[in-house]
Amino acid sequence: MFRIRFHGRGGQGMKTASRILGTAFFLEGYDVQDAPRYGAERRGAPIFAYVRAGRETINERGVIRHPDLVVVADDTLVPVPAAGVLAGIDQRTVVLINSDESSLEWLHRTNIAGTVVALPLTADVEDRADLPYIGATCAGAAAQLVGVITRDSLSRAIEEELSALGKAVVDKNLEMALQAYDAMAKHAGVVTQGKEISAGDYVSPDWVDFPFEQASVSAPVIHGALTSVEVKTGLWRTLRPVIDYERCNHCWWVCSTFCPDSAINVLEGGKPEIDYDHCKGCMICVAHCPPHAIEAIPEQLAQKQEHEGEEV
Repeated sequence: MFRIRFHGRGGQGMKTASRILGTAFFLEGYDVQDAPRYGAERRGAPIFAYVRAGRETINERGVIRHPDLVVVADDTLVPVPAAGVLAGIDQRTVVLINSDESSLEWLHRTNIAGTVVALPLTADVEDRADLPYIGATCAGAAAQLVGVITRDSLSRAIEEELSALGKAVVDKNLEMALQAYDAMAKHAGVVTQGKEISAGDYVSPDWVDFPFEQASVSAPVIHGALTSVEVKTGLWRTLRPVIDYERCNHCWWVCSTFCPDSAINVLEGGKPEIDYDHCKGCMICVAHCPPHAIEAIPEQLAQKQEHEGEEV
């Protein structure tokens, strides 16, 4: 059985990628499962989708913990612990990363024993959550790597899954998927099927007992006790709100009140300050700022500017 896991961000089409690949497998005569799994259901947050495909009835359920192929649509997810990109991989797992860095560079960075294949980025975009046609592109590359899906089945799968979006959208997704399929020709069939998992080998999980807690402890307050301070919400951000204090009117009650995560602190004199560790980049503050003193810039650009400032 093939076990394939897609990793991306909300808005990048990982659910679509799994459906396209699942349908392509089905057209080749396989029994198939495909489903997405969401964490925080918002644009930019890490999500994954999975596909199982086998010649026999599939009795497994749930998440894929030991994948044969991991497809990473957005390389910025690799260092994010909450994304779980490298979870459960071993020496036979193939990792496909959509990146302009080489496969050798990613082998060095991740220090994994398996095979890493790099798929160059489809386009340079400001918002990483808006990589165009990346779902179909990743599905096309994955179809070639498993070595059992023809171009015709891939094309038919895209037409079936995306037909409701109109011919122009179908044609562009088809173009990108087939381009990725052809680009992976030298790696065709590199993914091998994993062994069947016997119910007799099942090991009961180690359960953790959570006693009842008062709301002051268990409520989702970003600075409250026992919340995950090591995994910053800001890691999900693809756009960063930046305050231009020369235009700011210090009407702090607007931005700080509308911020859904209380990530805008108010300093002495009514000066607002954004807590970038916990700002998730929803841009609500940008929309509600009366003097338009808050603008959105790409997170990668903001980090680059910070790095250049430190060097100076």
